[in-house]
Amino acid sequence: MNVFMIGGTGLLGCAAAQLFIDRGHSVRTVALPPLPTGAPIPPEMEITFRNILEMTDEEVLALMQGCDCFVFAAGVDERVEFPAPVYEAYKKYNIDPLARLIPLAKQAGITKTVVLGSYFSYFAKKFPEMRLTAKHPYIRSRIMQEKTALSFADENMDVCILELPYIFGTQPGRKPVWVILIEQLDNMGPITFYPKGGTAMLTVRQVAEVIVGAAEKSKGKKTYPISYYNYTWNAFLAIVHAAMGKPNRKIINIAKWMFQLFGFSMRKQYKDKGIESGIDPVGLADIMCMNTFIDNKWAKYLGATDDDIRAAIFDSVKLSVDAYKGNADLVGMKSE
Repeated sequence: MNVFMIGGTGLLGCAAAQLFIDRGHSVRTVALPPLPTGAPIPPEMEITFRNILEMTDEEVLALMQGCDCFVFAAGVDERVEFPAPVYEAYKKYNIDPLARLIPLAKQAGITKTVVLGSYFSYFAKKFPEMRLTAKHPYIRSRIMQEKTALSFADENMDVCILELPYIFGTQPGRKPVWVILIEQLDNMGPITFYPKGGTAMLTVRQVAEVIVGAAEKSKGKKTYPISYYNYTWNAFLAIVHAAMGKPNRKIINIAKWMFQLFGFSMRKQYKDKGIESGIDPVGLADIMCMNTFIDNKWAKYLGATDDDIRAAIFDSVKLSVDAYKGNADLVGMKSE
């Protein structure tokens, strides 16, 4: 299989590219420079350092020629900050590229598309009474991303969405997304105040396995809610604290109304900074106070195998601490 990927040098795209190559496939990618120092970029991968949004259709079609599968491993998540209206930024980076690129892929003869999405979409569909799309621009955008991509599925194009949860693992030279958590915990002082609840999660290696598995196995029009492990916040934070060098740090579970009060404070901070949050910090309490768990059957179906999630969390947090303290020169997440 010849794979055309957007974001092949990123944390997830790079791991998937290496696995594709290990299984005998070829990978061609468009990615944003610079490369993180020390990142294990597969030497066999053909890289074009460009902003896909600035390329002409003719340039994109030329790169797609001869490929069988299109993997979209790019875009931005809720942790990248934008001015209001934030939905327009998600539309620009997560939705519009698919509306343009999937038809080009079909024109080039590509027959399969795999999109890296969010597990928030799964819960928005499973619990419509929570009104997650109405409260949170980011979740609304992820639902629209799915609808946009799936609208192109037909007898000539298989399309699948991987609804991914929290992901742990590191890429040398790249700033982890968990620095914001370290900052929040540091601002709390000696005690961690956190709600009860928990989340689905998996490792970077497991994400690579489900990406490749989806490319090899998925047919028709499909969304896969992906997870391998389900951890309560308290169990997760125990690993975080150990990685921070504070294994005995106390956790006090707070009620939902207390988390909502914190959310009102965050709303003001966002407003003062001139940005809009993709996840409304008050409405976030509903999510954080529940167990957003997912059965791992679909991850296993797509080929995910057991991994050391505790080590992946530990390593992610250790690098995040170094980034937070300014002890590491790292490439951060980009939108353009």
